[in-house]
Amino acid sequence: MGNKGRRSLHAIWPSALLVLILLAAWQLSVDSGLVPEWQLPSPITIVKEMAEVWPRLMDNASATVSLALIGFAGGALAGFALAAILHLIPIVRKAVYPLLVVTQNVPVIAIGPILTIWLGYGVLPKLILVWIVCFFPVSVAMLNGFKDTDPTLRNYMQMIGAGKWQLFMRLELPNAVTHLFSGLKIAASYAVLSAVVAEWLGADKGLGHYMILSSKGYEPARVFASVVLIVLLSLALYGLVALVEKLVIRWRPVKGEVRS
Repeated sequence: MGNKGRRSLHAIWPSALLVLILLAAWQLSVDSGLVPEWQLPSPITIVKEMAEVWPRLMDNASATVSLALIGFAGGALAGFALAAILHLIPIVRKAVYPLLVVTQNVPVIAIGPILTIWLGYGVLPKLILVWIVCFFPVSVAMLNGFKDTDPTLRNYMQMIGAGKWQLFMRLELPNAVTHLFSGLKIAASYAVLSAVVAEWLGADKGLGHYMILSSKGYEPARVFASVVLIVLLSLALYGLVALVEKLVIRWRPVKGEVRS
């Protein structure tokens, strides 16, 4: 095992150990009767239930993943475009940015019924709900990236005659790429969850729909199985964005590594 592998193992083992301890305590509390099985199924029961209903889980997960990916992509593009506009047109930023912050203080679960009233029970209101959740972290991260541009380099490019658009394309935008991926990773963490919340508002397929049916049928193991799958999907989407970040930003040194 190389140095990088040892560093990775050293970083994750405390968290992995804590998770194992919590799972063992959870299992023992249910097996001993301290917690009723119908209220809190044990980890083993949840795994068995996942295996039993796996085809149904995958069928519903495919709908949730599609909604999350399309919403994530749309939200990311909207956040990128809005950040560019607000950066390039200061007067628009002064007018829009405070309203942008205010919109994020409105609970997503409260926006959903309004969108349903306006747009019905189709896929569009659900997509818009995911867009709303995803675009804000991307937009804010990009704006911070534009603002964080090296003033020395900015002054130098202005001295040699670079215009506003050239500054944006050749200096500010490349500098904001690392910030962009920070926003994308935050948005990826919320994309699947927001898709599930959107499905709660009215859907005939998806993990959110499956959770509602399972809870009404008093099948807590299936509800927990859905939650486990939602967490795994969120982690997978986050990991995918992190992988793309490593492939795109190859010039950034690894933390603790010194470039020769």
